[in-house]
Formats: sequence, C-alpha cells, structure tokens
Amino acid sequence: MPSRTEDPATAAERVMEGRAAVLAELRKVIVGQDEAIDLVLTALFSGGHCLITGVPGLAKTLLVRTLAEVLHLTFKRIQFTPDLMPADITGTEIIEEAGGHRELTFVRGPVFAQIILADEINRTPPKTQSALLEAMQEYHVTAGGRTYVLDRPFLVLATQNPIELEGTYPLPEAQLSRFMFNIVMGYLAEDDEVRVVTATTAEESARPSRVLSGDDILEFQRLVRQVVVADEVARYAVRLVDASRPGRAHTPDFVQQWVRWGAGIRASQALVLGGKARALMSGRHHVSVQDIRALAAPTLRHRLVTNFYADSEGVDAETIVERLLEAVPAPRSGL
Repeated sequence: MPSRTEDPATAAERVMEGRAAVLAELRKVIVGQDEAIDLVLTALFSGGHCLITGVPGLAKTLLVRTLAEVLHLTFKRIQFTPDLMPADITGTEIIEEAGGHRELTFVRGPVFAQIILADEINRTPPKTQSALLEAMQEYHVTAGGRTYVLDRPFLVLATQNPIELEGTYPLPEAQLSRFMFNIVMGYLAEDDEVRVVTATTAEESARPSRVLSGDDILEFQRLVRQVVVADEVARYAVRLVDASRPGRAHTPDFVQQWVRWGAGIRASQALVLGGKARALMSGRHHVSVQDIRALAAPTLRHRLVTNFYADSEGVDAETIVERLLEAVPAPRSGL
C-alpha cells in the first residue's frame, strides 16, 4: 500500500494513470459514450453509485459488464422484474440439517458482490427497489436480525429505459438520492455507429484485460478525499443546490414556478466529492468551478421534482439545471 503521506502531484499522477488504463481497456469494447464512461469512473473513484438512463441498444449493460471485467472485482447482475422479491436480492434463510439437528443458514443473495448491475431497476415494485437502500448507504445487509458487511469497494450501477413506461415503477426520491449521478446515454455519432456495427459483426471481438484491483480502487477513493476544495468553490456548489429549492431566500423565480421539491444535501456532497475525483483524474489536486459546473446536470437531474406547471409547459429537470447554472453567479476568481 502506498504511503499515506504521498504528495498531491504524485497522487494525481497515479489516479490519472489508473483512469487511462481503465479507459484503454473499456474502449476495446465500448465505442463513443466518453461522457458516460468518465462519469462512471468519477463515481467509482468517489465511492458513489450511478443510475444509467437510455433507450435500448446503447451499451448500458455492456458498459457495466466490461467495467467489471477490467477490474479485479466480483460482479453480479440482477434482472429486475415485477415478481422480484427483496430476498431475491439480499438473500434468505434456509433450514439445514447439521449434526442431527436443524439450524437456520443464511444464503447470500447477489447483492454480495462488489459491482452490482441492477438491470431495469424501475421494472420492480418500490418494496423490492428499497432492498438496495441499506446496501448502497451503509454497505451492509440486515437479514434475520443479523448484519452482514459487504466487501468494499461496492458499486451499484442501475439501468432504466425512459420510453417503455407501462409496467414500470418510478424510483422513490429516497432511492434516487442514493445515486451520485444520473447518467443519460444518447445515440452514437454516425462514425461511431459504423465502428460498432463493423466490430460486432466480425468473426472475433476484442477482450479487455484486468488492470486495477479492489485495493487500487480503495486507495484512489482515499486519495480523492484528500483533494483540496477552496471555501468559495464549496460555497458555489452549495448555493447551486440551494437555488433549486423553492421557498428559499435566493430561489430564482423559475424554480418557484416549476419545482415542487429541490435537491437535498446529498447533492451538495456529490458535487464536491465528484469534483475532487474529476480534478484528480485530470491531474489536478484542487477542485475548480468548472468541475462543479460539469457535474451539475448528472448530479441534479434526478433530484429535482417538477410540478404540474413545468410538466404542462414541457419543462424538464435538464432545462432547470441549465437555468440554474446561468442564474447562480460563480466565484470571481474562476478557480
């Protein structure tokens, strides 16, 4: 394990090299989607979780599976369906014969892995969705009155399809707030799609190599938390989030008009912690205003609850975040 007194420049170089190594392997399989990949790595190095939203066929599942192949981490895929039960995720107790008597034995569910793909998470009822809450926040599972600690690092990457809404269950706000980012994946550019079609219809496909271990990821997460954030940059992140809340002293008029509930404190924490990871991944050991602004949309888009007026006028959370970035003044120093 590297020295805990490692200087900031060396720490930044190590994280940059780790990011570059993972990117090189991911790009053997994933074409385009650079923004989505960077956000997933930012969450991974920050210790956060991601909700990945996009129509079918955009490589959401492939991205998660490939990331698991690149890292020396255990991986489980959970296919969320309407009949899935909480015990199907966390595990269940069974009766076993041992030494002439019966005893209860806990059989661990698929949540006991380090990378979890929660595929189409909005296709299961809230009771089952909430089975992930304790694991995502506390990194342990409680079953039968006992607590089982999860191995770290622990990363939940959940996918959802935004167009097939029949038979789906919108995620409750308590569940949504556990996700550091909501990553929206869009269609590929023409050249990228040609590359995908050519590669996937060839006789052989590229296989990524494993480049980072769990200890590496934990070390990067520790280094990220050591990154310096100036008071005015942290204050800018807090003001950006606070401006999304109706009824506050400096809430813009458009928020009062369109927003029912604004973002909570987890959004401020995600902006600053994500900004630290983004800075270190870029070779810097301080957070800039641009880091905060770049992460505003993925951090806030799933935490804003619009009202009837916004829905009737076709105003979505993305539009509100853009307006917030225009309305909240950035620090003059431009760090």
